[in-house]
Amino acid sequence: MIVVLAGGTGAARFLQGLVRALKPGEVTAIVNVGDDAEMYGLYVSPDLDNITYHLAGIADEERAFGIKGDTFAVVDSLARFGYPTWFRLGDRDLATCLHRTNLMRKGLPLSQATAQIVRAFGLQTTLLPVTDDPVRTKLETSQGLIDFQDYFVALKAQVPVNRVVYEGAERARPAPGVLEAIALAKGIIVAPSNPILSIGPLLAVPEVREALRKAQAPIAAISPIVGGTALKGPADRLMRELGMEPSPVTITHLYNDFIDLMVIDQIDSALKGEIEGLGIHVLVTDTIMSDMAKKEALAKEVIVAMGVET
Repeated sequence: MIVVLAGGTGAARFLQGLVRALKPGEVTAIVNVGDDAEMYGLYVSPDLDNITYHLAGIADEERAFGIKGDTFAVVDSLARFGYPTWFRLGDRDLATCLHRTNLMRKGLPLSQATAQIVRAFGLQTTLLPVTDDPVRTKLETSQGLIDFQDYFVALKAQVPVNRVVYEGAERARPAPGVLEAIALAKGIIVAPSNPILSIGPLLAVPEVREALRKAQAPIAAISPIVGGTALKGPADRLMRELGMEPSPVTITHLYNDFIDLMVIDQIDSALKGEIEGLGIHVLVTDTIMSDMAKKEALAKEVIVAMGVET
């Protein structure tokens, strides 16, 4: 089994390649829930759904969220009643959220509701929310401490950030199966996700980071920063605002206590020696996943570099 720490579109795309490089049932993704929110009275879990839709082959890759070809009749109709509609969930996306909410209102934890949704989409890959407890990413701005979705969607990540808080993480326990997956994995991969907004909430759950430190399996991380910029999202700008240089070297420092291998793009090959000086092996390759063949090729290269037998 290969375990992937996942959040955001970069993780969803990498997982598409990984399930082609391996058998889908050999992959387990531990997924960020810091983006989760209640919208229109429904429990929304954007990263879990984005990964589900990508693996099911129905994701809207152009918008980088939601379902391809979805309609928005419900959200548009809600405007009549005065609801703010900046968070645009498509009609089929809303159906997923409605089903999740009904399951959780019946007493199922998020992890069990997720397992039912994954099965309904015909997937063999295991998706585990990092925790069933509420963990919410909040950002301190000039407007005060705001929720992730207000920052990312309503404000389009255009306001400077002074601090990031993972509210509830210190009290959270890993969801069932998370620690077991890390302990039993043949290899563990940190997806090319925003290290602050997507991977940060996972590592903020205390037992998760400790389990990674103790893991016997080799652990690789794929840098989401290429040539000083993020391929998707505000990772590079956010890192600068928090006083970090957006660089694979910085990514290595963030994960240095548990990774063995850093995967960087060819553009950043000059940084190989500096990263190796931190005691971390480096794979230099093409990390830009512009099509399915490149997604699969990257996954295969990482697995080989980790020395994992499949």
